[in-house]
Amino acid sequence: MMTNSSAASRFFPHGLFVLYLALFTVCAIRPYDRTVWFAENLPIVLIVAALVLSFRWFRFSNTAYVMMAVLVFLHTIGGHYTFELVPFDWITDGLGFERNHYDRVAHFSVGFYAFAFAELLDRLKLVKGRWMVFLVPVMAIFTVAAIYEIIEWIFAVLSDPSAGAAFLGSQGDQWDAQKDMLADGLGGIVASALYLVLRRQGATDRPTEAI
Repeated sequence: MMTNSSAASRFFPHGLFVLYLALFTVCAIRPYDRTVWFAENLPIVLIVAALVLSFRWFRFSNTAYVMMAVLVFLHTIGGHYTFELVPFDWITDGLGFERNHYDRVAHFSVGFYAFAFAELLDRLKLVKGRWMVFLVPVMAIFTVAAIYEIIEWIFAVLSDPSAGAAFLGSQGDQWDAQKDMLADGLGGIVASALYLVLRRQGATDRPTEAI
């Protein structure tokens, strides 16, 4: 007989999915720029769809799903406002920043996918040794980050100037792309390191682990 705690753990990813659908629906209502909203949400929808479709044959741990959900939620909100205009004044003003760093936080959360990637490599035994479990996901995050920055550049060139600028969200920083990639990579390093810590503690082998 399934206990309440085990049932909650088992259906935890389903709860995250329901929360995403609710947030997506709310943020789809009158976004700041519909073109930007579509461009920002497209990769997130594809990520969520891939996780839903793969759920039957490979279920990540609840910890991995939580970490992946951070980007999904942040990006969905950013798509509604555009990343430059997300209400983030409590951080921007509180820490004395001259720009809205919401996008940096979102980019850092991109790196959290290194946790799930490390889990995938480890459980399927696709690499050997803990250093490979650590390094391969980090390198994958840096690669994805670079590819995404190229996609942003292409979109900005092909779209109308206002939508392109909103999508880039550089806010006048000529090194924005490089800083975004650095944030992605740092997030990946933190996530991979966290996976190794949990792996050492024996907490990464159970897909239905509680958070």
